[in-house]
Amino acid sequence: MFKKLSISIIFIFLFAFNANAGSDGQLEFKKNNGEKEVKDCFEKLNRITFSFNQGLDKAVIKPIAKGYRKLPDPIQKGTNNAVKNLSSLITIPNNILQGDVKTAIINTARLAVNTTIGLLGTVDVANKMGFPKYIMEDYGQTLGSWGVGPGCYVVLPVLGPSTVRDTAGSFANILGGDPWYNASVHGNNEFLSDKVYITSKALSGIDFRANNIESFDNLEKNSIDFYASLRSLYLQDRENKIKNNQRGSIEVLYKDEEDWEEIDNK
Repeated sequence: MFKKLSISIIFIFLFAFNANAGSDGQLEFKKNNGEKEVKDCFEKLNRITFSFNQGLDKAVIKPIAKGYRKLPDPIQKGTNNAVKNLSSLITIPNNILQGDVKTAIINTARLAVNTTIGLLGTVDVANKMGFPKYIMEDYGQTLGSWGVGPGCYVVLPVLGPSTVRDTAGSFANILGGDPWYNASVHGNNEFLSDKVYITSKALSGIDFRANNIESFDNLEKNSIDFYASLRSLYLQDRENKIKNNQRGSIEVLYKDEEDWEEIDNK
């Protein structure tokens, strides 16, 4: 148990940027006029942690993402498909917890099809077959759908933006069973080992960061307060996801400096 928990914490600390992505791995920047007020109870400490995270990103994560972008497009697309397929193992139980059994059945079928015919998910065969668009769910979203308020806004070391509720949800993601192992046909963990699990999450984070290099750079360049802009962006995204309003998810509307709309700073 300690080993599994340690491994999970390690991969989250290194590659948690993807937790803030929309279902397609792309960020969307748009003005937020309906965001519910969430108190920044720990702002002074949050800003210190934010500065640390920015330094780590510039020194380690961003350079890796730039290297990843130089890979052939088919490799990047296959990687994106594979890690999205594996995320079904978190999404499916949360579909059930939210009372959406129909979507859980659809996502289970999607997982089965893509894992087998789709060569371990590298090809999204289910999408070609006309399955409904895949929407990721996690335990933080489930808590929100149950009416649990977000609590205070927090910035976690390396993990980045979160709330008290979403932080609790992250621990549920880690401790809420081990569906990765249950995916083995023979139940002996020969299909998804610890190494495969960590690798899949690492690649997911790299893929997300690579897809959003310009988006983050543009936001930082054009924000009066980059910290406040990311806070607003995160809170808006999480609220939209809890409402299953994926179309309202964070969306890149930035084209050039003339088109930029500054995100409201709270």
